[in-house]
Amino acid sequence: MGAQSMKKFSTTALALSSVFVLGLTGCGLNSGSDSAEANAAEGEVKGEITFSTLQLKPTFTDYIEGVIDDFEAEHPGTTVKWIDIPFEGAQEKISTDAQADSLPDVVNLNPNFAQPLEEQGAFVNLEKAVPDLKDTYVEGAWDAFKVPGEEGSYGFPWYLSSEVTMYNKAMFEKAGLDPEQPPATYEELFNAARTIKEKGGDIHGMHPALENRFIPDLARLGVPLMNEDGTEWTFNTPEAEAYVQELADLYKDGVFPSDSLTQDHSKETEAYQAGQIALFPSGANFLSIIEENAPDIAKATDVGPQITGDGGPTNVSVMGLLVPESSDNKATALEFAEYMTNAENQLEFSKIVTIFPSVTEALEDPYFTDDSDGTVESKARRIAAEQLENARNLVPVQFDDRVKSAVIGKIQLALNGELTASEALDQAVAEANAITGK
Repeated sequence: MGAQSMKKFSTTALALSSVFVLGLTGCGLNSGSDSAEANAAEGEVKGEITFSTLQLKPTFTDYIEGVIDDFEAEHPGTTVKWIDIPFEGAQEKISTDAQADSLPDVVNLNPNFAQPLEEQGAFVNLEKAVPDLKDTYVEGAWDAFKVPGEEGSYGFPWYLSSEVTMYNKAMFEKAGLDPEQPPATYEELFNAARTIKEKGGDIHGMHPALENRFIPDLARLGVPLMNEDGTEWTFNTPEAEAYVQELADLYKDGVFPSDSLTQDHSKETEAYQAGQIALFPSGANFLSIIEENAPDIAKATDVGPQITGDGGPTNVSVMGLLVPESSDNKATALEFAEYMTNAENQLEFSKIVTIFPSVTEALEDPYFTDDSDGTVESKARRIAAEQLENARNLVPVQFDDRVKSAVIGKIQLALNGELTASEALDQAVAEANAITGK
């Protein structure tokens, strides 16, 4: 692959990751009836449907069009019209289309986009329309499209992202750490980061990336973020207080870069590529980005499992395909969404870009289980794929930009020493509940 092609490929890999964190506010919609959902898959598969994705053109045009051609060949009399929406303005367009009952027949969304609309009956309940399909998908990915406190799920899981821990083996060796033993728990992570800072000179152990990491980190530690109904934030616990205090101590001791408190994942990525930090928990797709931008760092990089608490859950980010209740051709739309997300098609997609399939059968392919070639890429695929069996989408969709700003602002004050860990968490929960309750 040429340099220009690699640049386009890696840029798109980064763009795909950004889709996982997009959000959407709710709008008024009419709810679909149970009988409509139950009968949605019973019609004849024929006629035209419209399929909408988020910025997959032009890099994945050949793949998407190939799947569409195969579907139309297997189902004579069907036509799939593919439209691709750029990131910029996508939120407004989806909201407007939903309000007007004019969403495409199959819509590519993540849970943050989807749930405000799911709550208002915008999409077909798949557990009623196609109940036999549930067990073919990764459980945590299927559950990502549920509404807290309600029965049913509304999205066919499509491609997934599973975090691994990238680390610089040369920096581990310099600090006297075993380069073949990456950290797997938060205690191990923080101990390694401290040792690296103490013995690595100008090297920082890690970057906090609070905006992206704080809430999923609490969830991986077993902290209950919300009540079961998803109506109240509850993360001001003793376990969370101990974690925030540890972050404050790490920052005070220089384990984090001094300017990192207000920086997000993009700055964390830059810091790792620049050789300024030794540990970089992130999606496996970032290996190709590091290879492009910092080949020397890439040569020193190895991977370990996603950091969790002892026995805690792992996180998975999910993209899905949903069928609106407003579709005039639900049978064909449901058939196409299932086809696009089947094991064969997902496996092919995963070999084009570093994403992971949501169908368990595809994850059993040697592409995800065999890392005998010794490359860090195949090792990362194996580790990430193994984690998916027990992974969940840990970040509540209620953690929107408003809540995030309020919560992270308080945690920054704690790390700066302006609030105690307990004060920061209590104030963060109070402000988050005031926002979510409106």
